[in-house]
Amino acid sequence: MARKRKDKIRINRLVLAAGGGAFVLAVFGVGLWAGMQFGAETLGEAPSENVAPTRQMAALPAPAPVGPKPRDQAALDRLIAKVAEPVPEEVAKPAPAVIPPIVDLMPAKTPAWIRNAVAYRAEGGKPMIALVIDDVGIDRKRSDAVVALPAPLTLSFLTYGHDLDRQTAAARARGHELMVHVPMQPKSADADPGPKVLRVRDTPVQLAEKLEWGLGRFNGYVGVNNHMGSRFTTDQTGMQAVMAALGSRGLFFLDSVTAPDSAGVSTARAAGVPVLTRDVFLDNEDTPEEVRYRLEQVEKIALRTGTAIAIGHPHDATITVLRDWIPDAVSRGFAIVPVSALVRKRYPALWEQAGRS
Repeated sequence: MARKRKDKIRINRLVLAAGGGAFVLAVFGVGLWAGMQFGAETLGEAPSENVAPTRQMAALPAPAPVGPKPRDQAALDRLIAKVAEPVPEEVAKPAPAVIPPIVDLMPAKTPAWIRNAVAYRAEGGKPMIALVIDDVGIDRKRSDAVVALPAPLTLSFLTYGHDLDRQTAAARARGHELMVHVPMQPKSADADPGPKVLRVRDTPVQLAEKLEWGLGRFNGYVGVNNHMGSRFTTDQTGMQAVMAALGSRGLFFLDSVTAPDSAGVSTARAAGVPVLTRDVFLDNEDTPEEVRYRLEQVEKIALRTGTAIAIGHPHDATITVLRDWIPDAVSRGFAIVPVSALVRKRYPALWEQAGRS
């Protein structure tokens, strides 16, 4: 009996030990399984910037390198780079916010005809005469004689003159105003307007290139007038190209009126370009008598309308007569003015918007 009781106790202890071991093993197994699940979920998360990549993350495939562009695309890129206009840096970068003033009449850029205008203070009530001398810059002796005349005159230098920087600087130093005398096609095939002449058969690109060349020959001018041009100035398309060039540069146009049906005024107005027209040619005949007679006509127009524009040339008779006539006209109450003064009188709002008085 006692032996059987001891055997039963021993069996119970073995069962309890086995059960406890199984429980421990079960708990350990559950923990191990949970840990494995947690680790697997962690691998699916994106690593933070401060954590080194794990071995599994390092084994992920890297992005494929970008290969060369197809030949057609590379050629297209080169073409675009060649013909596209570069964007200025100040435009490409966003500008800081600026609070505009309550009233701001100053334009973004002062037009060249205002910026380069010779200073002139209007004398109330006096008839105003602008004397424009064309063809300056070729005959150096006579051009220098014109520069020596009493200022202010308006000297229109031919685009194909020589040493124009020095000549125009000397003219400005004497108080004269500057213009560009642009050669334009005449009706007569025998008349020679000079090189780089604007012709009706020119393409828009050719016209733009010729104007770019002519308007780049010197600086400090206020506007343009035509040299010859009895054929070209009647062509609407050609004159529209001229006005586009003048408008983008802030210049005015003085129509020399070498053709009665000139399109200068209509195309200038359509393009928003200030425009004036010549009243009298002084020296179609190179004689003192002719020049004096034409100056009498100029005076009558100025007295009747308040303003007059006369165009002359560096001829001996013109220079000689003007040398005496200018101080005499001033003493008789006429105002000799730069041509920009008449543009200012015709377009006072433009002058005021630029802050000039």
